[in-house]
Amino acid sequence: MKYYFIAGEASGDLHASNLIAEIVNQDINAELRGFGGERMEKAGMQLTRHYREMAFMGFLPVLMNLKKIKQNFKTCEEDLLNFQPDVLILVDYPGFNLRMAEFAKKHGIRVFYYISPKIWIWKKHRIKKIKAFVDEMFTILPFETEFYEALDYEVNYVGNPVLDEVMSKPAKAGFKSFVIENHLPDQPIIALIPGSRLQEIKSLLPRMLEAASAFTDYQLVVTAAPNIDQSVYEKLLSAYPAASLLHNKSYEVMQQAEVAVLASGTVSLEAGILRCPQIVCYRMDGGALFYWLGQHIVKIVWVSLVNLILKRTAVKELLQHNCTVKNIRKELRRILTDATYKKQIMESYDELHQQLGEPGASARAASAMIGKLAGKN
Repeated sequence: MKYYFIAGEASGDLHASNLIAEIVNQDINAELRGFGGERMEKAGMQLTRHYREMAFMGFLPVLMNLKKIKQNFKTCEEDLLNFQPDVLILVDYPGFNLRMAEFAKKHGIRVFYYISPKIWIWKKHRIKKIKAFVDEMFTILPFETEFYEALDYEVNYVGNPVLDEVMSKPAKAGFKSFVIENHLPDQPIIALIPGSRLQEIKSLLPRMLEAASAFTDYQLVVTAAPNIDQSVYEKLLSAYPAASLLHNKSYEVMQQAEVAVLASGTVSLEAGILRCPQIVCYRMDGGALFYWLGQHIVKIVWVSLVNLILKRTAVKELLQHNCTVKNIRKELRRILTDATYKKQIMESYDELHQQLGEPGASARAASAMIGKLAGKN
């Protein structure tokens, strides 16, 4: 069968690549093509456009890149029709993907969605497009089944692929070995993980660095996103010569860190699975209005996946105007000095593991998709 994938950011590239690997393993005649990243290409998909050409976040960046965004749609539509897949598999990234779902349905192409858009946080009205244009939704968060059920839409919960990814990594190395291997000082680590989009890195990393630099008994280790140019980090880190930058080591850094200050997103769940105490940050320049709407109109309670799954504030969220140097520093101090508080976070992580269930999400999703395409389920 022929599969066309669209993933628009680093986390989508990661999870789509694991799904692609399982599809290739289970369907020996699989042909795969689409938009995504290096991981998807390495797993067996022919890459037609990289997600770094699509990652525009916030009102102004979108406005400034409208021409490029329109061209991305046109290129994708033409490529999809030329390839004529048995199914279009969309991975999160709803602004782009729901439009492509509508286009595919108009042209008789079946549509599967893997990793639901976060309409339970924002834009619940998107359920209308999902019902109209998505044939099957494959979800990865346990509470999504109940959420969609209330909206009269049946989904396929396959488990969470983050568990698969974490389990596939080598066992935790000793701290001494880790710092020697990565040419780091022999000091406890505060991890700074500012996200994978350029705008959020520029907004969050300076605040993270300034807040964490007050803890002189700790070293600061920043993890770099694979799609961001090295020069971006060099400029932001220039005032903090003692801070270190590591590439492709976010899991390993979180395994070793005493605490991670991180951008809201999948990495929050990864930190929970890896049992790393965390502070969740979100702040976008010009985002105050959207934050106010979220708080007062949409009634958003949490954005962290850890808190959403557990349905309570298990880890601290510092969002928009609350994401300040002072507040980050205050929460860092609490985690690093209050043993009882840290124990509460760890106990929450135990509960998180129970809620997520067993690894194997990618294999289950691939099997379910292939079965549905073959008319077996």
